[in-house]
Amino acid sequence: MLAILKTISKQRWSWLLLAASALSLELCALYFQHVMRLEPCVMCVYERLAMLGILFAGLIGASAPKSVLIRLTAFLLWGISAVWGTLLAIQHTDYQMHPSPFFTCDFFPNFPSWAPLHEWLPWLFNPTGDCSDIVWKFLDYSMPQWLIVSFSIYTLLFVIVAISSMFKNKV
Repeated sequence: MLAILKTISKQRWSWLLLAASALSLELCALYFQHVMRLEPCVMCVYERLAMLGILFAGLIGASAPKSVLIRLTAFLLWGISAVWGTLLAIQHTDYQMHPSPFFTCDFFPNFPSWAPLHEWLPWLFNPTGDCSDIVWKFLDYSMPQWLIVSFSIYTLLFVIVAISSMFKNKV
């Protein structure tokens, strides 16, 4: 089993599967925003950015899966994005479960001045909603709660695949 897991990170299809899964979630977010007219908040925008990090990690890994440097870069981006996304989704859920006028998210995203993504791509990164509003539920879970599930799965898969890729092959 460990040998199978070790070889997964060296296969292009596995990295493309990672990218495709993140892309499908990004497309769902855009459907919610532009078709269902659900306004994204600042936390939604940050969570979207974390999901894009996973998407780019998959594309980077797929570009040269046999290269140790490329795989290491992809693993690093995947791990950071998955953990960051999990933490963001937990904080976002906290805003929704415990709304308070003293504990709120920002009204504007805090992107660096050299990369104002909300100005460059407002259809993707401009927040217009309130973080404490629960505007959608499925099976009684709000969107950030589903993102906790999604990012936790990405984090778990990252840990399993990354650790298994560190073991030496048996002769």
